[in-house]
Amino acid sequence: SRAVCDCRMATRFFQGLRLQPRASGGNCSRGRFESSVGLESRMAISILPERSDVPLKDTWDTESIFPSVTAWEAALEALKSELPQLASFAGTLSDPKKLLEFLEARGDFEIRLNKLYTYAGMHSSVDANDSAASAREGQAGGLSAAYREASAFAAPEMLGIGRGGLEAFSAQIAGLAIYRHYFDELELSRAHTRSAEVEALLGAIGDPFRTAARTHGTLVSADLKFVPALDSQGASFEVAQSTINNLLSSPDRGLRLSAWQSYSDGHLAFKNTMANAFSAGVKQDVFRAKARHYSSSLDAALTPNFIPQAVFHNLIDTFKQYIPMWHRYWSVRRRLLGLEVLSEADVFAPLSKNPPELSYEESVQWILEGLEPLGEDYISVARKGLLEQRWVDIYPNKGKRLGAYSTGGPGMHPYIFMSYTGGLGSLSTLAHELGHSMHTYYTAQNQPAVYADYGLFAAEVASNFDQAMVREHLFQKNPDPEFQLAVLEEAFSNFHRYFFVMPTLARFELEVHERVERGESLTADGMNALCAELFKEGYGPEVEFDAERIGSVWMKFSTHLYSNFYVYQYATGISGAHALAHGILRGRGSVTNYLEFLKAGSSLYPLEALKMAGVDLSTPDAVIATFEVLKGYVDRLEAILEARG
Repeated sequence: SRAVCDCRMATRFFQGLRLQPRASGGNCSRGRFESSVGLESRMAISILPERSDVPLKDTWDTESIFPSVTAWEAALEALKSELPQLASFAGTLSDPKKLLEFLEARGDFEIRLNKLYTYAGMHSSVDANDSAASAREGQAGGLSAAYREASAFAAPEMLGIGRGGLEAFSAQIAGLAIYRHYFDELELSRAHTRSAEVEALLGAIGDPFRTAARTHGTLVSADLKFVPALDSQGASFEVAQSTINNLLSSPDRGLRLSAWQSYSDGHLAFKNTMANAFSAGVKQDVFRAKARHYSSSLDAALTPNFIPQAVFHNLIDTFKQYIPMWHRYWSVRRRLLGLEVLSEADVFAPLSKNPPELSYEESVQWILEGLEPLGEDYISVARKGLLEQRWVDIYPNKGKRLGAYSTGGPGMHPYIFMSYTGGLGSLSTLAHELGHSMHTYYTAQNQPAVYADYGLFAAEVASNFDQAMVREHLFQKNPDPEFQLAVLEEAFSNFHRYFFVMPTLARFELEVHERVERGESLTADGMNALCAELFKEGYGPEVEFDAERIGSVWMKFSTHLYSNFYVYQYATGISGAHALAHGILRGRGSVTNYLEFLKAGSSLYPLEALKMAGVDLSTPDAVIATFEVLKGYVDRLEAILEARG
């Protein structure tokens, strides 16, 4: 699969710090969104520049967070020195004035810690071989664990005061009134919050428990070596995390197959190491669930985020119902390509003969045109960020990790990481990450620190919403059949990731967690066989099946599957996004309500915030409706096939 990167939660950083039960995922401390969506340029990148050779104007502005590494180091030491002061509040929270003082001090600490994490993570992302940047990221992780330990007393103490007592405090002290929703959330966590001593221990294990994910991530980003891919003429192309998407969408079938085999085999060479790391990650999820008295890892992932388990199962059940639609799509794609058998390496083969090639600036212009219904303020902020304020680290370079993400938070503007190579795929990725960034921007502008976060469940709606809006604009922009086909290609690439790969991985994730909960062991061969079985069901008879290589898909998600039941939210996100975008474009939805959703942060429960925006994800209706959108795309593709005769 070419969808091989992760998607971490942006300002969700804060949630794991404040309400300890929310930390069950364990991999969201830096806070960022990642995706690998859309088709890339037809021109494979054979030579990548060194990071030092990338022009400054094409890189993101990390200096706006800290002017230098020296400044970052000073900020780290200053924050470390404040831990004892924060810990000194233990035993004092029954005094409402002290409670307010603590909550404000904690909020300030979290904002500054997030800035440290963001800066370190940004530098390690653009050059996986930068050991100093990786070390800084580790230092930030250590401080995060120390912070969790030092502040672990807070939740048990506040729960000891009781919801009634906290409500009385809020009436007495004006500054506490904004924390009412937070106190409600805290009360809902009562059954899963342990004593101060146990909370301190669970906080302290945060950093060492990231080792499994870090091992997998380091292996994938820095240590894996891939055999060069060869095209049909024998020309050699570098296979790397920042080139694989481009190679897999080449019009040269020999190059696609060679790149796919090289990329898969590079992972399979380390399958046992990756299986050992992933097995540790799953066991950590199970441990956390037991430690907090949840019934399962799934319960531990959804309940702290206020998502009913029915939402997960509704998605999986709906996906299974629509598997025949995917089989129909593979059949149409195979016939359009003129192939007798479709390979997994053909999933992103170009269908259009003349797809548009766009500069970064042209993509920005098309994106802004598609988002015009959201109003001048939205467009103005986005334009400045994308073109003037260096929000984006734009192009590939050696050592740059795969994929794309958005990060940021209070005290910073948003940032976007990607590897732009031209074409509608790069445009789509940029639109997706812009959706995340604007969500972060509006939340930071409108919420206090206590609500300056939002979970992935809401976040993936915002990112996919921008993609859906821009895609509909592109369908209207140019009636030329080849252009329409190029837009459909981008749509299928995106839906393949969110409505095929992610639900399949969610099924895989459920099974491996249940195996560990039953006391069974996880092995590389066993997980490969399970992954292959699930993907074979989805691909059906139209796709030639290389079980070992297709079974390695789980290895290519170096963060997703280390974040307890994370991936299903991509599918719910694209569902909510299309419901909202189609409503606004057809005059049935409210732009004002959508913008209020972006501003809400975590001041509302995620399902409530989305209902305010105009979609109810507590039922499968939006998922069904979005599968019908995809079915409509298949109809359009089939009509093109018939027109070609």
